[in-house]
Amino acid sequence: MTSTADVGNTVDHVPPPSRERTAWAALRPLVLRLHFYAGVLIAPFLLVAACTGLMYAASYQIEQVVYQHELTAPAGRTSLPLSAQVAAARAAHPQGTVTAVRPGAEPGQTTRVLINQPGLAESTQLAVFVDPSTGQVRGTLESYGSSGALPVRAWISTLHRQLHLGEPGRIYSELAASWLWVVALGGLVLWVARRRRNRRHLIVPDRAAGGLRRTLSWHGSIGLWAVLGLLFLSATGLTWSKYAGANVDELRAALDWTTPSINVSGDVSGGDHAAHTATAGHHAGGADVGVDRVAQAAAAKGLSGPLEITWPAKAGAPYLVKEIDKTAPTRLDQVAVDATSGQVSAELRFADYSLAAKLARWGIDGHMGLLFGLANQILLALLAVGLITLIVLGYRMWWRRRPTRGFGKPHPRGGWRNVSWALLAPLALLAVAVGVFLPLMGISLAAFLLVDVLLGLRARLGSQT
Repeated sequence: MTSTADVGNTVDHVPPPSRERTAWAALRPLVLRLHFYAGVLIAPFLLVAACTGLMYAASYQIEQVVYQHELTAPAGRTSLPLSAQVAAARAAHPQGTVTAVRPGAEPGQTTRVLINQPGLAESTQLAVFVDPSTGQVRGTLESYGSSGALPVRAWISTLHRQLHLGEPGRIYSELAASWLWVVALGGLVLWVARRRRNRRHLIVPDRAAGGLRRTLSWHGSIGLWAVLGLLFLSATGLTWSKYAGANVDELRAALDWTTPSINVSGDVSGGDHAAHTATAGHHAGGADVGVDRVAQAAAAKGLSGPLEITWPAKAGAPYLVKEIDKTAPTRLDQVAVDATSGQVSAELRFADYSLAAKLARWGIDGHMGLLFGLANQILLALLAVGLITLIVLGYRMWWRRRPTRGFGKPHPRGGWRNVSWALLAPLALLAVAVGVFLPLMGISLAAFLLVDVLLGLRARLGSQT
């Protein structure tokens, strides 16, 4: 709920009767000042994140349109063996090394063969698209990361994540994610605690109001509807961040909330050891059974498309077959298949993940627009538009209330003096703890306090002259 400052006690506000100062009455000035500074100074980062996030929400559909020729093929009555499709991709790019294959999950979809080739960027492979019916190569594109993003979506994803500026660019997105939950919760508290004549205007804008009252009414109502989504985006976005993300990983490891992983040696590793494991010995020096046999072994264990079959990383290691359907209901089971015997040597079922690991998986997939497919992407787009609207309305209120010169006037200073130490001390400790866990937020909060102190000294010296 990005805002700038309270528009004034006259805005849809019933003056309270005279009464003893409550804890909220003492805290309200502090919340207003924090909301003001965060709204004015952090909102540009949030605006960039919202605009690029809106682009990313549409990137899945854009990808389907732009690369329709590569992604689709006329549905045939029969399909060639998977090994023949892989051989066609190898013939088209003999200089590369096949690392994985993603068979077409539905009729009319091409098979994607992933090839490592020298000269490609980090985490990037060649994706060779093969017609399952004819073996014809319909195109070759670069594929990024485990998500398999093709060039257009990968470009938009990088823009959203770090503005194509490399590691330094990640600071912008982490700063935005670190403050989004603070601004959203602060705005929610200020809006809900506001005294109003008509409670309906808590959730519905007051269309009869004018000027600043109308702007604030729209700002507050939109923020109320969007707050849960904004909190979700903030929390899940921090998992990808550089500094806070490292702290999140350490916390998950300490609480044993890590996502389990199947080891290609046949053992299961990770936070949840409840996965079924049946290790079988490898037959060193035996012939490779081939991808067709591997696919059959995985199918016998109940794995179904969309699938990714990964080639052994070294001699004696097994193939890894995993479901990659991240839409609800999630299908992410995995098996390791011995390369020489064709027997399943280990299994990892998504049902055996801990609840924390499942929530982490669903949270990330929801943030990426995968969990509920198109509906998820539409919801993300609406949240992005809502955040953009909140920022624009917030800046509009600040612009209309700004002084002729200067930064702008938040709530008067000194409000913290009215807060009892019994409440102020825990809040200060909480702020320090959050600042340590979210380093960029801690640094920027310290900068806000420094700016506020300097502005206060300036005002005091100006009044004395």
